[in-house]
Amino acid sequence: MNSPGFPRSHRLRPSAFALAAVAALALAGCSSPSGSSDSSASSSGGAKGDVGVSLIVKTTTNPFFIAMQNGAKAAATDAGVKLTLAAGKADGDEDTQIQAIENAISQGQKGILITPNGPAVVDAIKKARDAGLFVIALDTPPDPASAVDITFATDNLDAGKRIGAWTAGHLGGKDATIALLDLFNDKIVSVDYNRDQGFLEGMGIDPKDPKTNGDEAKTGSYSGGKYTIVCNEATQGAEDGGTTAMETCLSKNPNINVVYTINEPAAYGAYQALKSAGKEKGVTLVSVDGGCAGVGYVKDGIIGATSQQYPVKMAEDGIKAIAELAKTGKKPTTSTGLDFFNTGVNLVTDQPVKGVDSIDTTAGKKICWG
Repeated sequence: MNSPGFPRSHRLRPSAFALAAVAALALAGCSSPSGSSDSSASSSGGAKGDVGVSLIVKTTTNPFFIAMQNGAKAAATDAGVKLTLAAGKADGDEDTQIQAIENAISQGQKGILITPNGPAVVDAIKKARDAGLFVIALDTPPDPASAVDITFATDNLDAGKRIGAWTAGHLGGKDATIALLDLFNDKIVSVDYNRDQGFLEGMGIDPKDPKTNGDEAKTGSYSGGKYTIVCNEATQGAEDGGTTAMETCLSKNPNINVVYTINEPAAYGAYQALKSAGKEKGVTLVSVDGGCAGVGYVKDGIIGATSQQYPVKMAEDGIKAIAELAKTGKKPTTSTGLDFFNTGVNLVTDQPVKGVDSIDTTAGKKICWG
């Protein structure tokens, strides 16, 4: 995977957004997964008048969240914000995130940016808000979205629809034998079902309950032809999880020719399983993230198309919101028709499909994870 330090997107920034506000913060370090503290403030908190915030990401094993941390660091420096970093040990690690939230409360902090690892963190977020902290979710809106003050995120349903529509067009009427490589099978997270269900909608397949993966009809017609869904397998959003999930799906049906994946680490893991089985050719593999490494996978023909999101922008907007909040008391507003602030998405592919908006890998590389 790519190392951190990705170029930022300026072209995709919204022309206006109302920024959020919290009172001046006293800051003390939250523990990292290793037990160490990564903070720009002293252990006794920031100086009087400092604006402070804790960024709690899902994990630092995924470059997406490393990019988000780096974006937050740069934005915090520019805005004069004191920043503390914390992360789950793996995607889905709710306990470490809950501990980081509790640390922020006990240390008197008043601002948190968080990419929630699951529904169990919602109670901790409520406790933080009840204690006066202003909480902004990044990347993953909690369920319900009102559990936080606001979310800055990709429209994940739209991201899924884009790769689904591209897949349907790319198949050109061929039968689709589909593997769905999701995030979890032991918890319900909005980013998981929105991307999966969006992909099905983009393909022209009725997803049934929009918040439930795997309840759709296993056979039927998509917008271009007939389909069969072979499997819904969890990957934990990790490369090894993608490999294992793909191996399981191939054991059920070796003729899979469409693979949806929750993110690019899972996609690359799936590709490794396909390659080991001699099945990598003739399979349409799609994903969501649009990281610099993922754009490279598209350019190399490993992934056919990916929906690109912008974690650096999410972090920048979150930091700026808190800084502006301390100055003016303004609170941010959601995007029209949504219950979160949409930070944008682009479909990246070098095989454009008529009627599906996309950019190529040259353009995608310039703005990857901006």
